[in-house]
Amino acid sequence: MRPLKAIIFDMDGVITMTMPSHQRAWTKVFADEGIRVSKFEVYSREGQKGLNSVLEIFAEHKKPITLRHAQRLLKKKESLFKANAAVRFVPGARSFIKKYHKRGIKLALVTGTARHEVMKILPEGLVNCFDVIISGSDVKHGKPHPEPYLKAVKKLNVGRGEAIVLENAPFGITSAVKAGLFCVAIETSLPKAYLKDAHKIIHDYGELEKFLA
Repeated sequence: MRPLKAIIFDMDGVITMTMPSHQRAWTKVFADEGIRVSKFEVYSREGQKGLNSVLEIFAEHKKPITLRHAQRLLKKKESLFKANAAVRFVPGARSFIKKYHKRGIKLALVTGTARHEVMKILPEGLVNCFDVIISGSDVKHGKPHPEPYLKAVKKLNVGRGEAIVLENAPFGITSAVKAGLFCVAIETSLPKAYLKDAHKIIHDYGELEKFLA
């Protein structure tokens, strides 16, 4: 890898710890439809467009669903999440982002969350540290498709060998790797066994700083 010019972050599980709230909302929505989903079914899809998650899970459980019904379920899930979400930050995430922003490293945020929700979840001071934000509203194909990360690299105007991606879930790792980027996985949501496709696995931001030193 050439000298580091950019770091690209996923949001849920990398900067914020909102996945437990997402899981509770999804579990309720699917249970009301007679589908019991596991923690892994939800966590492994972190970063994917919500509508795709609904359609895929129904297909995997061999239950038919119309697009209109899927859209209604997504709205129901989003309402449940907003009503019960408790936003916590991954330890070390905010200070790491601010430190590397001050060092002049370009930063990007790539998340399946809609842009208006990103602005509600992250404080303005943190949002302003990012040179580029690619949300679920900005792409045609969400993770695990490489489009979100390819778009981020293009907007950052850096080479693929000059950037790293920080992810925490299989779909995001696949997206980054398919985009030709070096992917570091952090163990905030899932154990190492589920992160094996990343180039490097770390436990926390302290370990990441040592790796980048």
